[in-house]
Amino acid sequence: MLTAVGLSEIDLSVTALQNMPMMFRSLEEVDWVSEKLRPLLEKRFLEKGFVPLFWGDAGWVRHFSKTKVERPSDLKKLKVFVWAGDTHQVAIMQGLGYRPVALETADILPGLQTGLIEAAAMPPFFALASQVDTRAKHMLELNWAPMFGATVMVKTVWDAIPAEGRHALQKAAREAGEQMKAKNRAEAQQSVAAMQKRGLVVHPVTPEIEVEWRQEAEKAYPKIRGPMAPADLFDEVEKLLAQYRAGQR
Repeated sequence: MLTAVGLSEIDLSVTALQNMPMMFRSLEEVDWVSEKLRPLLEKRFLEKGFVPLFWGDAGWVRHFSKTKVERPSDLKKLKVFVWAGDTHQVAIMQGLGYRPVALETADILPGLQTGLIEAAAMPPFFALASQVDTRAKHMLELNWAPMFGATVMVKTVWDAIPAEGRHALQKAAREAGEQMKAKNRAEAQQSVAAMQKRGLVVHPVTPEIEVEWRQEAEKAYPKIRGPMAPADLFDEVEKLLAQYRAGQR
């Protein structure tokens, strides 16, 4: 069971769902686009020797910070966590005027304690479990990006399972994946409520401020397309979203 960070070490295709901030406007969009992309993603993972059993997400990534962050200009004043080794993200953020600090995940809480970092983006359930909210007591209620993941099996092991067993396992895994996704999304809301009881301050986002964040995120798209998300899949996500929104209208 891997997050998109681990999955991207197998194949970068999954980054087209993970690495595009403010691209998705609802979880319904996330579900529709990811289901449309699933056959292509599974084909690419199979070519690399892995069989995806199911895909899912943990709801929205949110910004947690030591001081109030409402607008992009507020975040630019703070030292922001990014994953160690993600040189493309560091370069993009620096180019847009942010102050990224590359650390391992285990160093987020110590970094907040020492002041090495002052903000980090993560799903609420992770913030609750790692007690990030005890040091970063502000959360911006902005749907930044979905946190994707998948459970995969090595193809050689998969091939050793009899055909009828593979069919049963695939069916059970798909059902379990839907249940886990629903539970993860519910836990995201529950985690915020639990953190609020111990002092987390949640800052809602007005439509005006959301537009400001979206415009800021879109500045990064030309630099994300290619280096951080394969260009063909980046374009496919944009195309699928346009189709979905046209249908909704």
